[in-house]
Amino acid sequence: MSKAVVGLIAGMALGFAGYFGGFWAFLLVLVMGAVGLVAGRLMEGDLEPGDFIRRRHDDHQRVRDSRRQAQGDWRQ
Repeated sequence: MSKAVVGLIAGMALGFAGYFGGFWAFLLVLVMGAVGLVAGRLMEGDLEPGDFIRRRHDDHQRVRDSRRQAQGDWRQ
């Protein structure tokens, strides 16, 4: 099944939920679809649980070290 067909089915499901159930049903179907998408990606191996965790300290430290090395202030 192509991604276009999956998108069409998802759009139709959201449309039916919005028309017959109102805004809150539309929102519920949208959120549950997103949860299902993430769960499916995790099970297929496309995503890892660590992808949702951001390590700011390590990133900033790495940038500072790279800048110091480029400036020649690198001391071991």
